[in-house]
Amino acid sequence: MDKSELRKSAIAKLKHLADTEKEQIDKQLTSNLIRSNLWTEAKTIGITVSQGFEWDTKSIIEEAWEQGKTVAVPKCLPKAKKMDFYKLENFHQLEKVYYNLLEPKPEETEKMDKNEMDLLIVPGLVFDKKGYRIGFGGGFYDRFLTDYSNDTIALLHSSQLVESVPRESYDIPVENIVTEAGLVSLL
Repeated sequence: MDKSELRKSAIAKLKHLADTEKEQIDKQLTSNLIRSNLWTEAKTIGITVSQGFEWDTKSIIEEAWEQGKTVAVPKCLPKAKKMDFYKLENFHQLEKVYYNLLEPKPEETEKMDKNEMDLLIVPGLVFDKKGYRIGFGGGFYDRFLTDYSNDTIALLHSSQLVESVPRESYDIPVENIVTEAGLVSLL
């Protein structure tokens, strides 16, 4: 299957999870993430704000705030094909933008340098055992990761893990994954 077919198949599977099953997986992913050394050692977390069928990140953001961590969320700049991260202190600092994404309001948040984030939680739909991923197709994370020097991790159900995904020369793998079974370092 090509990237487009794999993306469509993964979205269909995620959308068809029963609410109770999704909630159980979300709790396990969150628990496995926050028990990891990567999480414990990180002072600043970069993370997207989940929507719909995506794995829940709002509870992860709330946990980070409870632990006194700084949370940074991305704002995509489609014309420039890049994204910047902004410090998020509460969910009221978010606004709905294109595709109903929740992003920070730049006028109410502080822009952060990418390498201030100790741990970046990278979204995706399908991952392989080397950390390469198929995301939502915008290429924002691959461009962002080219000069990001700290730890990367992804949250996924084991059903999203395949032997290999089609990749391009510009694709950048994540270093770690968290599944319902626990943390796996891919380095």
